[in-house]
Amino acid sequence: PHHPAYLIHTSGSTGHPKGVVMPGSALLNLLNWHHRTVGGEPGTRTAQFTAISFDVSAQEILSALLFGKTLVIPDEDVRRDASRFAEWLEEMEVQELFAPNLVVEALAEAAVEQGRTLPRLRTIAQAGEALTLGRAVRAFYASAPGRKLHNHYGPTETHVVTAHTLADSPQDWNLSAPIGRPIANTRSYVLDGELRLSAPGVVGELYVAGEGLARGYANQPGLTAERFVADPFHPEPGQRMYRTGDLARWNTHGELEYLGRADHQVKIRGFRIEPGEIEKTLTDHPDITQAAVIAHEDRPGAKRLVAYAVVRDGALRPEGIREFSRERLPEHMVPAAVVILDRLPLTTNGKLDRAALPAPDLTKTSVGREARTPQEQIMCDLYAEVLGLPRVGADDDFFELGGHSLLATRLIARIRATFGAEVALRTLFEERTAAAVAARMDTGGPTRLALTTRERPEVIPLSHAQQRLWFIHQMEGPSATYNIPLALRLTGELDQEALRAALTDVTERHESLRTVFSEADGSPRQVILDPTETELVLTPTTENELDTLLTTAARHPFDLATETPLRATLFQLTPHQHVLLLVIHHIAGDGWSLNPLATDLTHAYTRRTNNQPPNWTPLPAQYTDYTLWQNELLGDQNDPHSLFTNQITHWKNTLKNLPDHITIPTDRPRPTITTYQGDYTTITINP
Repeated sequence: PHHPAYLIHTSGSTGHPKGVVMPGSALLNLLNWHHRTVGGEPGTRTAQFTAISFDVSAQEILSALLFGKTLVIPDEDVRRDASRFAEWLEEMEVQELFAPNLVVEALAEAAVEQGRTLPRLRTIAQAGEALTLGRAVRAFYASAPGRKLHNHYGPTETHVVTAHTLADSPQDWNLSAPIGRPIANTRSYVLDGELRLSAPGVVGELYVAGEGLARGYANQPGLTAERFVADPFHPEPGQRMYRTGDLARWNTHGELEYLGRADHQVKIRGFRIEPGEIEKTLTDHPDITQAAVIAHEDRPGAKRLVAYAVVRDGALRPEGIREFSRERLPEHMVPAAVVILDRLPLTTNGKLDRAALPAPDLTKTSVGREARTPQEQIMCDLYAEVLGLPRVGADDDFFELGGHSLLATRLIARIRATFGAEVALRTLFEERTAAAVAARMDTGGPTRLALTTRERPEVIPLSHAQQRLWFIHQMEGPSATYNIPLALRLTGELDQEALRAALTDVTERHESLRTVFSEADGSPRQVILDPTETELVLTPTTENELDTLLTTAARHPFDLATETPLRATLFQLTPHQHVLLLVIHHIAGDGWSLNPLATDLTHAYTRRTNNQPPNWTPLPAQYTDYTLWQNELLGDQNDPHSLFTNQITHWKNTLKNLPDHITIPTDRPRPTITTYQGDYTTITINP
């Protein structure tokens, strides 16, 4: 019984064919279970719908021939036309049918439209895809009381391993059906990433074990070992279980619910999304008969959800479908584009062929009027640039075209750079179209103060972030707590003079790197020093001493009143091996600042090695301009009507009931002087 019975190839979700070696015991277990539960008298007419290359065909053929039934085979033209298939089923008096969900949906739709009840068709077993129970399927079943609908689940590697039979009241069916309980002599586990059993209601990966398992993949021992793993829950050693790659959970009735493929899960804008959830929501609409959702990447890094829908004749337009989904789904799950199809493409096995879904035609997304003013036209161009579209009309809705909050912030930055004006995020959500946003800017609506180069006053204040760090510096004294080190290993011939000149170029370009912080009458001020040659300390060393020297140099404190906040040390290991250590104080930069710092230094060094000065584009604003902009925007802290005062008052009121001290039990008391000596530990929290 455990010898190979047949070999069948499947691509599954990977697209790479692999041969599944199935033993006779798995097939016999399935057929005996099928005969006991689904039944059917000798002579029952069974349709062999599925192609011979689909594993369900073995269940169709042998469940009929082993138990004396009659197998009726449609030709290819009938299989592919739902209307002709419904007519053929009635003509041939078929009583049993195995078919994937999309075929069942199309058959029900055609039968309801033609007024065919197919009273002889008493049993349908659906397998291969998630079962959805739309209006047509319910009406089809309501027309023939007593007709059974069985929802079977089982990958090619296991045959059917779970089953659920729907009740006789179609009006009470939910939109989706569970895949049920394990069939005879099989076991099902829902496990987390650590192979621990998931609690009811908690999503995990579905593993199956027992008589239904294949021997493995032909000539692919590595893949076999990856997918067929040891069963830690069976008392007998040597038992295996199969990783299905499907997501599932146990419901409160002790049945399994299928939630889609783990590898169909997509991540867009930081959200993990199950396309199946969106598909189920769309088919809730009475005029949508079928739906599919994929993540389409029309340009590198720009993923957007695209929905494909089969609708009743002329009943819906794409914008209506998006509006329907927006009312029922969170923003990140609303499809950015909708494509209406006559039918969803199917594989030869009757499953959805995702690879054959057409790309959305984004050139047809704009239906609005042309811009009437130069400002409107510029705004339309910015909309199109951010959305990745060829063009956008003046009255086109930013969010209807696939915009979302992250793209909105990008649009605000482009508006700021182009118009020199600040548009609040709320304005984009209120106005939505290029014409409306442009009009708000024209009428002096609630736009924010633009960040531009400003005239420098005699006393330059600190930004709020600088004030915070200056205060800590005054309280602690010189400290390395806020040092940000960047160490670069340089291999090859190094031009030390060019490097020194490049460092000088960078500090000349960025005022914040040559700013010190003095105090007058108890208040700090920025003092921007004139450009001078930046010091580059050369220290010969060895690999053994390098770590110690790097640590010591990185921890050397800054005196913010007298010392500029950038320090450069060059450690020479050999004539062709150097390590450049740049240490910047947090008052002049942050982690994000290291990238432009390294980029500018690289450019300047390359130019200096060719005896040329840098030719970079002048900066549109310095950090000092930002400081002045921030102070002007927030207003005087002594003004009771300023934005600054309003914010402080709000947070004082919000936080006023918090305790003065938060006492957390620890294994030792806090020291008087903070040491900042920390570590981390990794834990796993149960879902």
